[in-house]
Amino acid sequence: MTRTKGVAPRIASAMSVVLGNDLIPLRLRAWDGSVAGPAGAPELVFHSRRALRRILWSPGQLGLVRAYVAGEVDAPGDLFESFAALSSVGKFAETGPFRSLTVRERWTLLKTVVLLGALGLQPAPPPEEADVVRSGKRHSRGRDAAAISHHYDVGNAFYSIVLGPSMVYSCAVWEDEQAGLDAAQKLKLDLVCRKLGLQPGMRLLDVGCGWGSFALHAAERYGVAVVGVTLSTEQAALARGRVAEAGLTDSIEIRIQDYRDVEDGPFDAISSIGMSEHVGRAEIGRYAARLRHLLRPGGRLLNHAISWNAGEALPDPDSFIPRYVFPDGEMLSLPEMVGALDAAGLEVLDVEALRRHYALTLRAWVRNLEDHWDEAVQMVGAARARVWRLYLVVSAVGFETGLTGVNQVLVQRRGGVDPPLRRTGWI
Repeated sequence: MTRTKGVAPRIASAMSVVLGNDLIPLRLRAWDGSVAGPAGAPELVFHSRRALRRILWSPGQLGLVRAYVAGEVDAPGDLFESFAALSSVGKFAETGPFRSLTVRERWTLLKTVVLLGALGLQPAPPPEEADVVRSGKRHSRGRDAAAISHHYDVGNAFYSIVLGPSMVYSCAVWEDEQAGLDAAQKLKLDLVCRKLGLQPGMRLLDVGCGWGSFALHAAERYGVAVVGVTLSTEQAALARGRVAEAGLTDSIEIRIQDYRDVEDGPFDAISSIGMSEHVGRAEIGRYAARLRHLLRPGGRLLNHAISWNAGEALPDPDSFIPRYVFPDGEMLSLPEMVGALDAAGLEVLDVEALRRHYALTLRAWVRNLEDHWDEAVQMVGAARARVWRLYLVVSAVGFETGLTGVNQVLVQRRGGVDPPLRRTGWI
């Protein structure tokens, strides 16, 4: 390990305490120009003492994230490499709360902060933090609407930068690793249509319809009538504009509506693509029962959702993603999701795991954001752009390591026409 005199070696000691590892696989650079750490390792730059003050008050992931969002810490190289290096020591990943520091470790950290002149009152969190959203009864209609608005009403133009022309904000399905993002998203949309067995004249409910991409695909290619519901006013506005531009206002209705308030069933099919992560563990049974109620007998539901693959060690509800990106979001395990759907009286027809596909999708979104970085910063500000860059990278690493997965679960309400004998109708 390379060390020079100055601030950086002391920061390295502080990081060792926080991460619980003497060997930090990062090259640290401090505001005085000093460096510490192995040459060639991913670099982390501390621009100010304020970053250390944040880490003292929140010794773990949250303190370092706040410093990054505020621009007090930078990762000037490949952020994937920097985050993977932090995750490799086992304390920074989204696996749960940080271990509690011992009294001796806290004292060591405090001494370092004092020696570097960084002691002071706790800095206010960056305004991008979503604490204000997380008030009121969890998963009430009002709180859910506020949480959705926090994440999705960032600006349609910003999302167009990240997502590209498809405007699909969920895992794509890649024919191979060289396939382009737009082609992979079209393949996913068509796969969902085939799994649902869509036919002309059917009525489809798209729960969490986003910017209308799946509704447009289903109506254009399969001749179905679609009701799309979202809680995001900005999503609904763009989706309605796209529907009008496509000349499909007679086939597609976009509503700003909670799925719990949909009363005009039954539907022949229901799609829920990347929406059930917002429902919550305590509400998932009622979610499944409600969608079953809205299906006609024999109708199919496809639930496409991220899954938590790390067993009983649930994510820390006060870590980066819940505080900055998805307030009140909860990832269920695949058995929990399948169990809820089965308990609601829905027959499981098929389960497809797409974990590797989401890693490829996220890396494509990161490339889009970084390729248009100045434009993104101009739209949403530097701090919000930093939140998104870190969120997409963290998520990609989670899928690549298997910490998280994503699954399409196809179910059918009992009664009506039997499902096909084989899966050849949709694979």
